[in-house]
Amino acid sequence: MSDDAARWRIKPGAKVRLDRLDPKDTGGAPGDKDATEAALPEQRERIAELQERLYAEDRRALLVVLQGLDASGKDGTVKHVFSGVNPMGLQVRSFKAPSDEELAHDFLWRVHAHVPAHGQIGLFNRSHYEDVLVARVEELVPEEIWRERYELINAFEAILTHGGTRVVKLFLHISPEEQQERFDERRERPDKRWKYREEDLQVSAKWDEYAAAYEDVLRLTSTEHAPWYVLPADRKWMRNWAATGIVIEELEAMDPQYPSEVRR
Repeated sequence: MSDDAARWRIKPGAKVRLDRLDPKDTGGAPGDKDATEAALPEQRERIAELQERLYAEDRRALLVVLQGLDASGKDGTVKHVFSGVNPMGLQVRSFKAPSDEELAHDFLWRVHAHVPAHGQIGLFNRSHYEDVLVARVEELVPEEIWRERYELINAFEAILTHGGTRVVKLFLHISPEEQQERFDERRERPDKRWKYREEDLQVSAKWDEYAAAYEDVLRLTSTEHAPWYVLPADRKWMRNWAATGIVIEELEAMDPQYPSEVRR
């Protein structure tokens, strides 16, 4: 594991204080914005190469979970990190408010159905963690319900690992000041206004509550088989570099191989 990945990785059970982690950190980047962005195409090519091997091997899968406060850059991360990946080997799923049918089942029912198949990279842009974040802060379920979900999530991710799916989770760490700037930009720019929602301001007003909920998530659900990484996200180019590097390291650790025999 690289020094950067080790620095961003949350050890199981470690207490996390987000206010002590710098969302503007650029340590480990090749240089400034221009130098880092110039190095990204080669990194994307490496992901594409490893993804092709994973797709050809067809025995394992990689699930990347993206979480972060509103405007932290989840959509941008998907766009920039996976732009060179063959769409046949990538599936992206976003979990928003559950439907009536989904509410009629256990909270993981809708998630398990979208876990990537062997040979695939799956990307959850928001995920099962909404059920211990939004459900907690917005008081959608009683505390005795959401508190039990940490262990259930850990067990769920252990099942995925046992079945051949490697799980890696990226938290995009953004400051409240940067979040507000991005909200202002969304509201003012015609090409970004479609992203702006009035309820975003209501959510940002609960910054401390959401930060506390994320700190518990990171402490209670970062495991050896499904680790969390806290990536600095105030600078988009650094966020993209960090996320790309983590995905490469996870795929290289899997070391997928082309089949040695012709399939019958």
